[in-house]
Amino acid sequence: MGPTAAGKTALALALHACLPLDIISVDSSQVYRGMDIGTAKPSAAEQARAPHRLIDIRDPSMPYSAAEFCHDALQEILAIHAAGRIPLLVGGTMFYFRALERGLSHLPSADPVIRHRLTREAQQTGWPALHRRLAERDPVSAARIQPNDAQRIQRALEIIEITGHPAPSRVTAPMQNPPLRFIKLAISPTERRLLHAQIATRFHNMLAQGLLTEVEVLHRRSDLTPELPSMRTVGYRQILAYFSGALSYPDMIEKGIIATRQLAKRQLTWLRADRELHWLDAHNPALVQSTLEYLTIRVHG
Repeated sequence: MGPTAAGKTALALALHACLPLDIISVDSSQVYRGMDIGTAKPSAAEQARAPHRLIDIRDPSMPYSAAEFCHDALQEILAIHAAGRIPLLVGGTMFYFRALERGLSHLPSADPVIRHRLTREAQQTGWPALHRRLAERDPVSAARIQPNDAQRIQRALEIIEITGHPAPSRVTAPMQNPPLRFIKLAISPTERRLLHAQIATRFHNMLAQGLLTEVEVLHRRSDLTPELPSMRTVGYRQILAYFSGALSYPDMIEKGIIATRQLAKRQLTWLRADRELHWLDAHNPALVQSTLEYLTIRVHG
């Protein structure tokens, strides 16, 4: 685990070269086909060296849920175990990690009719207005959901309409067969300024690699609306605003970098709440060796 731009993929590739590991991606954006540069998806050459499971499994028009991830990831884990190898889960979608480890609440499936109506309301009045409605009916959820977080506002209101009451705040115990033992590693620079510098450098590198062209292809598709989770991905959202004329090119770059920093901050908040994590310094010259030594101790004692 780790914040965006911390070096998760590089470490995963290095560990894959040393151990009998198969990599499972834990990234809610890398599941989408055609979204390669902006999601920092492993390159074709990297995937040839170390195939990544749960990458490129969805069209951007098709949302992918945490429940689907848990099902898919567990199937991949069991298949890897059956082959006598070890699953290495790598990514920055912390909710997916938690859902896989702790389980999910039993919530109703999506209702397309309700979702379409809520989307139309939001187009007329704005998501903050629907957030105020949520605050009246489910203050607990409203307190943790941002006023412009369309996906989560929509889901919270949808659950209320289907069930007549707010979503439960507690999750059920994980249902895993066989039980899984996790060794949890988190990689990050020790200083925030170093992470911020890496984020800015990577965003500029993505633009140089053709990110604008990648987003322009998506922008031309009439079935990809701004409310879709794929189109709300950090970086893509800001570039789409640039294409629509809402942002200038310099403002797009600035806001893209700021949004990525904010994402990293949220990821680190999740990670710091987990006291079972073993932290790795992304700038440790002996990072791979120290990680291997730690794993040896954990496995063999």
